[in-house]
Amino acid sequence: MKFVDEAKIYVRAGHGGRGCVSFRREKFVPKGGPDGGNGGKGGDVIFRTAESHHTLLDLKYQQHQFAKNGGHGSGNNRTGRSAEDLEVLVPVGTIIKNFETGEVMADLSEVGQTFIAAHGGIGGKGNAHFTSSTHQTPRFAQDGMEGEEFTLKLELKLLADVGILGFPNAGKSTFISRVSAARPKIADYPFTTLTPHLGVVKHLDSKSFVLADIPGLISGAHDGSGMGIQFLKHVERTSLLFHIIDISMEPNTNAWSNFTAINEELGYYNPELLEKPQIVALNKIDLPFVKDRAKKEVALFKKKGIILHLFSAVTGEGIPEILNKMIEVLNQTGYK
Repeated sequence: MKFVDEAKIYVRAGHGGRGCVSFRREKFVPKGGPDGGNGGKGGDVIFRTAESHHTLLDLKYQQHQFAKNGGHGSGNNRTGRSAEDLEVLVPVGTIIKNFETGEVMADLSEVGQTFIAAHGGIGGKGNAHFTSSTHQTPRFAQDGMEGEEFTLKLELKLLADVGILGFPNAGKSTFISRVSAARPKIADYPFTTLTPHLGVVKHLDSKSFVLADIPGLISGAHDGSGMGIQFLKHVERTSLLFHIIDISMEPNTNAWSNFTAINEELGYYNPELLEKPQIVALNKIDLPFVKDRAKKEVALFKKKGIILHLFSAVTGEGIPEILNKMIEVLNQTGYK
């Protein structure tokens, strides 16, 4: 399934039905009175979150969502049928914005949560409604009210406890595949991960938590370079960031410059992301030359006041300690 996390759609609620102009015509009833019924209510457009939906792909190709109009009133004081509401299913984590103003109309972050995006119009009154002692034969009725209509922008922000960051080929996909049931595509070339992946982690007797594998960032991502800017919004909801560093690709690369480069991109995109707790770890210590440099890198981070964890996503070395640390930090943040 193609992962789509943005969609622009046009929604229109149903119009209310017209009221009816009618007079009684019955045998043996010499004086028939007005009996025009009211129009029915138009349908609402309602968004509802569903666990079965994980992407906005459907709405990407169904950009017009129209609810049905209410039925018209008829004689004998019969009210028109109210139209059924139109229910649009979206993934948990969907944000609904007014496309014109950018105003956030709803943040649907729980399963089964609903939001009425456009209210249906009220049906018009029939002529029977306007009967009075001074006006006994009204020959007019109301038109139904028009339903609301909006152009909306939908954004999906994944709900995860831990967001995994790092440059391409840092080992994010390998890590999430080792600690969870998620099976992202893994290969030895940049940008293997083209979509975010979620994995549920259950470590020892602790409460399970959700990891989000965010596609690799590169320098300049906040300006649109690479693919990372498309997915940075998915880390905004996380409680903890897990920063994976890889120094195996280029001999002149050091862990600190790698760490600061990614954090610069976070800060450019949203400075509040820098306030989230981070666990920083150096991957691929199963490689001899990485292990040889690890002590120097750990010492440099310690001097900066940061603990640099060591692990290998391939062999599993150091991963239990990192999971323990994640659980410890998550418990401090009060994750559910």
